[in-house]
Amino acid sequence: MEATASLELAKHTLLVFGILLAVGTLSGLLARLARVPDVVVFLLIGMLLGPGVLGLVDIKTDSAVNQLILIFGSSYILFDGGASIRLKVLKEVWITVVVIATIGVLISAAITGAAAYYILGVPFIVALLLGATLASTDPATLVPVFKQIRIKERVAQTVMSESAFNDAMGAIVTFAVLGVAMGAGEFSPGDAVMDLIKQSVLGIVIGGVLGYLAAFMISHERFGFLAEYAPVVTLMAVIGAYMSADGLHSSGFMAVFVFGIMLGNQESLGFRRIHHDETILEDFIMTTALIMRMFIFILLGSQVDFALMNKYLLGGVAVVTLFMLVARPATVFLCALPDRRAKWSFKEMLFMCWTRETGVIPGALAGLLLGMKAPGAQIIASVTFIAILMTILIQATTTKWLARKLDLLVEE
Repeated sequence: MEATASLELAKHTLLVFGILLAVGTLSGLLARLARVPDVVVFLLIGMLLGPGVLGLVDIKTDSAVNQLILIFGSSYILFDGGASIRLKVLKEVWITVVVIATIGVLISAAITGAAAYYILGVPFIVALLLGATLASTDPATLVPVFKQIRIKERVAQTVMSESAFNDAMGAIVTFAVLGVAMGAGEFSPGDAVMDLIKQSVLGIVIGGVLGYLAAFMISHERFGFLAEYAPVVTLMAVIGAYMSADGLHSSGFMAVFVFGIMLGNQESLGFRRIHHDETILEDFIMTTALIMRMFIFILLGSQVDFALMNKYLLGGVAVVTLFMLVARPATVFLCALPDRRAKWSFKEMLFMCWTRETGVIPGALAGLLLGMKAPGAQIIASVTFIAILMTILIQATTTKWLARKLDLLVEE
């Protein structure tokens, strides 16, 4: 009986995966015709397929399948983003990236929390918890957008790098505030800073070591014995980087991002890449990242809780509007303007103000808070859903238009 139930579950899961691939392919073609980032169409199609409308896709947020897709999918998309980063560009803007990914998260959380406190009328600690949940940007959304829309190199790579590095800070702040909200302890700035440094350093070291080893085994002139298996090596290393970092209580996403940077800058490490092998690897990475994008954003759309979102709709929209138009601009100008080395122009900072989609990581944090029955978890989840929809549907779709208006678009 158990075997039969397991078989039926396997068949149902396989059917859902088939639906996701078929619908995702058609959605990608539709996005290309409409000339909008495909994540926007994937999200909308997911909402249509979910239990709230057609009911064709119903994978629970706390299921093992959903967690597997989110963890591996986000990791691979982040690895893909890291591989497109150039070290010479990162050297120029690293101060801005570090400051926005750390102090910037605190600024964004504080302003958003204040907005929630006054607009929603929730206790201050709940408002701060909401601000912390929304404070980190989403690399799984931003990386695909910048892969499809060619923006001035240093601006795109700054925003992508920030989104990769700030997930650790966002999680630390969220759980620090949660500890206070649930009476588990008091917030200690010193402990939080040490935790952030530990997570960041371990994530960078693990990603750097595995990235160098992967580059060595793929591209070394004498010892590159795995050149033919480069795509498989990327899969193994992405999983290994995330699991190693997570097992040491550091940022798995940071590890896979740094791994991607190392593999994408093999020439800078002294390795030679054969053009044929490089093309095969790039095609594999591009296809795998596309499939992960389909799965993540169709699932994310299918899991939008319309009833919960409608409960706090007006207040949530007001909070997210201030989050987009006040918190993010304040964060960018306060953190990027003092970086004299980067010499940011007003147009570049204005573009970075608008580009900070909310997606998988804040959604996962909101889901964790619901599962832990944290104070105000329903309000936080509701506003997070609203933020995901507003930022992806409004900001992602206008990225190319704004870049063109600000003369930051690199034409194909």
